[in-house]
Amino acid sequence: MTTIDDARAHEAFDMAKKCVTLYGVICAITLATVAALSIIDHTATTFMWVRAVILLAIAPVLHRQIVGASQGARRSYERMRTVTVVMPIAIIGVDLIPGICPTWYAVMQAIGALPLVAVAFLLNGSGSRAAFPASR
Repeated sequence: MTTIDDARAHEAFDMAKKCVTLYGVICAITLATVAALSIIDHTATTFMWVRAVILLAIAPVLHRQIVGASQGARRSYERMRTVTVVMPIAIIGVDLIPGICPTWYAVMQAIGALPLVAVAFLLNGSGSRAAFPASR
């Protein structure tokens, strides 16, 4: 583990942690919306339930990884760089499959993916990359 002394890197990681927390909050809101609609007899498919639960369950894992990265763990940093690029593409890509979910659900999922996009930009920016110079 390396010690991160760069002020720009600290700022980038602090913002990334906030974005990951926001992702978790949006996932919780999405799950609560699915539950509320189920209670009032609106259709909530198994896909919607399972996906909402899984994406919310991933939030603490992402938070742990970003905290590790902010403390100098290179593996956590590299994982987060990959995951925050792949997850939003996967989330939105699945939502674009015709008939898989209602539009409101797809929009909520896309909104939930936006904080991860922000994290991807933060982790691939010069501030955080300065904390983890390329290994040879």
